[in-house]
Amino acid sequence: MERKNIAFYNHEFTTLDNVRISPLDRGYIFGDGVYEVTKVHDGRCFALSYHLDRLYRSMRLMQIPATIAPDELTEIHGVLVEESGIRNGSVYLQVTRGTAPRTHTFPAGIQPNILMFVQEDNPHKQELAASGVKVITLDDIRWEHVDIKSLNLIPNVLGAQQAKKKGADDALFFRGDELMEGTSSNVFMVRDGIIWTRPADERILKGITRQLILTKVAPSCGVTTIERTIDREYLAKAEEVFITGTTTGIAPVVQIDKTIVGDGKPGPVVRKLQERYAGLMAEGLP
Repeated sequence: MERKNIAFYNHEFTTLDNVRISPLDRGYIFGDGVYEVTKVHDGRCFALSYHLDRLYRSMRLMQIPATIAPDELTEIHGVLVEESGIRNGSVYLQVTRGTAPRTHTFPAGIQPNILMFVQEDNPHKQELAASGVKVITLDDIRWEHVDIKSLNLIPNVLGAQQAKKKGADDALFFRGDELMEGTSSNVFMVRDGIIWTRPADERILKGITRQLILTKVAPSCGVTTIERTIDREYLAKAEEVFITGTTTGIAPVVQIDKTIVGDGKPGPVVRKLQERYAGLMAEGLP
């Protein structure tokens, strides 16, 4: 077994190329499933308990029964990371409703399918965290419950692709005049030395990195945070803007559409947050 290719599928350790998923898996047919991505730093899962809490919340809201305990998932994460030999990367975990003849309603007696594997960090994201990212703005065409981390990511995929075509690194979603989040990130802005971000409700994902910024990182840096809605006019007055995510970390935004943010370079607040966040990862967080 190639170490980096190790996977876990339905209670068995195997390799990714040996995983066989039925075309009748409801994740394949309907996108009927949920997922999580947990950061691996220096050979350890970071903030795994936060991710598992969100996973079980997503499963509950999607009415997918839990057939595996959090303690067992924690143990499997550890085995996958150790056996893969990957020191810095992420563990992907996906739970679909299961496999059954195609019908929109939930088939009786169906058992969820669970897939997990490890992947290495993308070095390009580390470069962007240092130099800053360029983003475009798009209308948010997603459904009303993006707080559920479901497999239904087509608007996110199309948004990310549109950003790529325009030479940008990500896209920020707006509902009318109101800022939501990025295609795979939460958004923050800095004004008068205060960090502002949209409150987490059903229209954005309650990101784990977002939570850590608000509850641990910013307070330890002595920076005030405020959750409030942000419109285009208010965003235009930002001194700094940054996006956050499990694989993104904290990445400064230096350009929005054709507008330069601040002086076009990562600002002092985001640099301070990055330094403290790096320290938090080094310390470890279960």
